[in-house]
Amino acid sequence: MASFRKFEGKWEYRFRYKDPFTQKHKEKSKRGFATKKEAQLAAAEHQKRLLEQYEQGDMMLKNYLTVWLEEYKKETVRKNTYELHRRNIENHILPHFKNIMLRDVKPIMYQEFLNQLTENNYSKRSVEIVHTTMNNAMEKAVTLAKIEKNPCLGVTIKGQSQNDGIKFMESNDIPKFLQATRQYDYIYWIFFKVLIETGMRKGEAAALQWTDIDFKKYTISINKTLDFGAKNKNELFGDTKTFNSNRTIKISQSLVNDLKHHLSYQNQNKLGFGELYHHDLNLVLCRKDGNFIPKSSLFNAFSRTLKKVNIPSMPIHSLRHTHAVLLMETGADMKYIQERLGHGSMQITADVYAHISKKIESDNMRKFEDHMEKIYE
Repeated sequence: MASFRKFEGKWEYRFRYKDPFTQKHKEKSKRGFATKKEAQLAAAEHQKRLLEQYEQGDMMLKNYLTVWLEEYKKETVRKNTYELHRRNIENHILPHFKNIMLRDVKPIMYQEFLNQLTENNYSKRSVEIVHTTMNNAMEKAVTLAKIEKNPCLGVTIKGQSQNDGIKFMESNDIPKFLQATRQYDYIYWIFFKVLIETGMRKGEAAALQWTDIDFKKYTISINKTLDFGAKNKNELFGDTKTFNSNRTIKISQSLVNDLKHHLSYQNQNKLGFGELYHHDLNLVLCRKDGNFIPKSSLFNAFSRTLKKVNIPSMPIHSLRHTHAVLLMETGADMKYIQERLGHGSMQITADVYAHISKKIESDNMRKFEDHMEKIYE
């Protein structure tokens, strides 16, 4: 039986139910409804979905995926992972399968869905990400005895591996890129230089706070990421991409000097803005008023600077790859690169950069052969 109450001008519903798997009582609630009637309808729909979840009857795919998200993913996976699953369902899976029944999703039908994504010019990696969501949901459906077999097993994902097309900035292009960026705007210069010298993801760099930097030990602690789409400051900071992404890395004397200078620059801004400065965020890489830099602003600054100095177009994430390539060029081993980038395993690092590693090896061998030819002359 659901109960309803008015909270800060909006209606809320709340009801309790017993989970047949754990035999524990749980409570569900949601607020923000304009009228009591809306809250009653929403509560009835929610209770209906829960009933469908536990009964051995027909269930629509869209209803099942809603239950799967809310009951088995929300607050059990990282916020970014949950959002990724939600977007995959809303933007790709449901628009294709629409009102199909869960039991009617067949392997050949699912394969056609993946093929259609490829034909619509989605990269192989993008299709793999969508597949991960659907496969995960269908595995759970088998466990819950909603279906007998997972229709996502044994599929073929076409297209070129994204790793074959990894983009990075050539080392001899870095100085002119940074020089042009500084001329464009100092704020972007320090942001992009940090990415190049640390290999951080842009969200990790954007979330960097002064308490994360140890000038004495020459280290940066990477322990969170910034949600560029956050609705308020309470939602601004989130977990890093994976548990392995939490790491502490060494930084160069040059970057330490740059960050110390940046701190002085920021202190001047704090004096200028006074109470208008976002002191509570304590961000390292931010706007002059201490607020975070929007993702669109970073993208525009990056793409315009590349174009100005005639460097091929690439995403900002390529600066992370650039850092990895710089490490490989200096002879760093894969284990060190894995730990510095925060990859879950060395195999991931090796798979991502395998072809680049071979290119560097080939270049080194060519240099060796040229050197030996001069010796034999």
